[in-house]
Order: sequence, then C-alpha cells, then structure tokens
Amino acid sequence: MKKGFFKKTMVSAIAIGMLLTGCSGEKASEKPKGNENVSLENVPERFKDGKEVKIKVIRKIGGDDHTAQFLAGAKEEGESMGFTVDIFTANGDTAKFHDAIAQAAEEDYDGFIISHGDDAATVDAVKKLSEKGKKVVTFDSNPDISSVEGVTLTSQDDEALAKLALDQMVKDLNGEANVVYLWVDGFPPMVRRNNIYQETLSANPGLKEVDRFGVAAADTSVQTQNAVSAMLNKHPKGEIDAVFATWDAFAIGAARAIKEAGRDEIKIYGIDVSNADLQLMQEEGNPWKYTAAVDPKLVGSINLRILAKKIADEETPATYDLEASLISQETLQTSKEPVNMVNLTEIVEGWGQSSEFEEDWMKTLKEYYQ
Repeated sequence: MKKGFFKKTMVSAIAIGMLLTGCSGEKASEKPKGNENVSLENVPERFKDGKEVKIKVIRKIGGDDHTAQFLAGAKEEGESMGFTVDIFTANGDTAKFHDAIAQAAEEDYDGFIISHGDDAATVDAVKKLSEKGKKVVTFDSNPDISSVEGVTLTSQDDEALAKLALDQMVKDLNGEANVVYLWVDGFPPMVRRNNIYQETLSANPGLKEVDRFGVAAADTSVQTQNAVSAMLNKHPKGEIDAVFATWDAFAIGAARAIKEAGRDEIKIYGIDVSNADLQLMQEEGNPWKYTAAVDPKLVGSINLRILAKKIADEETPATYDLEASLISQETLQTSKEPVNMVNLTEIVEGWGQSSEFEEDWMKTLKEYYQ
C-alpha cells in the first residue's frame, strides 16, 4: 500500500472522528478577511458590516458516516460565506442533545440547525430559541415543529425513499418474498418510511415479514450484524429472500452478516448512502443491491442556505423535502473507477447538485471570502 494513500486515509478518519466526537467546546474561529476587490453591494445589510455571523449545528444522532457528511456540508457551506459554524453531536444521548441546545441558547449564536430532534421537548426548545430571536432550521425532527412560526422543518422525502427501494424489491421478486425488516421506531423519518412499508405489504399480499430488528445506538451496525446472524441461524436457506433496511447503518450490519454466512440468495434493499456504503455495494458478491438516498452533504448545505436566508430576513418555507434517488449495485459496478460520494454524480444524474435557496448574494459572499 502506498504511503500517500495511508496518510490520506488517516487524515480522513481523523477528520470524521473530530466531527462525530461532539464539539460543544469548539472555539469560534476568527472571522476571515474578505477580498476588498469584490463588491458587497448586492449582499443583505446583515452581512455587510463585518460583524461575525455565528451558527450552531446540533444533531441528536451520530456515530455514522451520514452524520459526518451532513455536518461537513453545513460547516463548509457556512464557512464559505464567512460564517462561524460550530457543531455538536449527542451520539443518540437525549439528555446531552437537550443540554447542548439549552447551553447554546444562552450564547451569541445568530442561528441554529437542529437535526433529529424527535421528541416534544425539542419542539419546546425550538420555541424558546425562536422567542429569543434566534433563527432556526430543523432537519428530520418532530413534525410539530412546523407549527412554530418562522422555523423551517426540512426532511429527506422519506416516503419517496421508502417507495423507491420497496418498489424495486417488489419488481425484482415479483411481489412474492419473505422479508426481514430492519427498522426502529421513535424517529419521524422512520415513522414515515414505516408507513410506506405497511402500505407496500397491504398492496402485495405475497410479501411476508418473517422477522425484524432495530436499535439506534453508537454501534448500530455491530448490533445489527449480530442480530441478523442470529436470524439467519433461525431461518435456513429458502426462508428469507430479502432484507429491507430503513437506515444504512442497518444495511451495513446486514450485509456483513449475510456475506459471512454465505447466504447469497438474500438481497438487501436499503435507504441512505455514504462512502462506506458505496464501498460495500461495489464488492463482488455483496448482497446490498439497491439503496435510495439523498446526498447527506447536500442536505447540510441546503439547511445552511435556508438558515442564511432567515438571518437575512428573507422569506423561507415552513417545510422543505429533498429529492431522493435510487442507486443500484449493477450501475456502480459498471464504473471503471471506484465510486465514492464525490464522483457518484457521474453515475447518478444530478447527485450532490442543487441550486435550491442559493441566492446571488450567497455567491458574492463566497467569492468575497474565497
């Protein structure tokens, strides 16, 4: 193995580790100096005076590549416009999540991105932030948040994600299959995905759920691998045709268990994507055949753009859904080069690209702070 590759891999791992560790104590960096040759004439007044714009991104779940990509997207988009963007992940710890929001509410942040706040306490916390004059965008959070005036609730189009994956499963298996369902309750996106799953079962009586498992934890993939291994022992060859995984952390664990058991008759249909997921799907003989996804880095970027518009006192929607795509193993394996989150756009049309909420003044700020 080349030394350069090892070094690059280590740097990447360290960077992701820093993102996922939780950065509530992260020191705000000094506002970068701009290029005086770029005119700020078309930029909202809030961003002309040189006063620092501070944003906090607080995410409840963590420990996965999707989280790292989401945080990177928000941080890079904000910093490209000269903002200070601090990040924190609670790694699934509800108490730490709410403590982080409460603490940050007392600090001088202009705006917040709150991710995966699934409980009623998050709605109350967002109301308090709004009452303090803070601008707020939430992602994959309690739907009741949409009733808080001035707050935008964003989400992946979870119904579309589930439908893309399930429709492909029904097509591949002619509507006749024994299915293992990997799902966990309690999260708004999971509830929406489950609704489509239940509708699909009702519309296709030949689909039979034979087992299920689900847990959201820092080691979800490991726990899922162990659970699926146990399921495979319980259901010999011929009793399982497919796995529907509503989260890529589930699909990763299931893929490892199925491959280790040599159960190549089982196909996985998943949701979400990351570099680790793409690497697995490209492996010869890997059971993960399809995954429906929205680019998590783009999700972070778009949430940041919406928040920037709020800080500029521009109109923003109460809700916004991001468009989903279906990625097939067969298409990935036709590529002459290994496919990752960067060059996936060459395989899936439009992947990772969107001009949604990107105003001309944002482009000016990016040029100014380049």
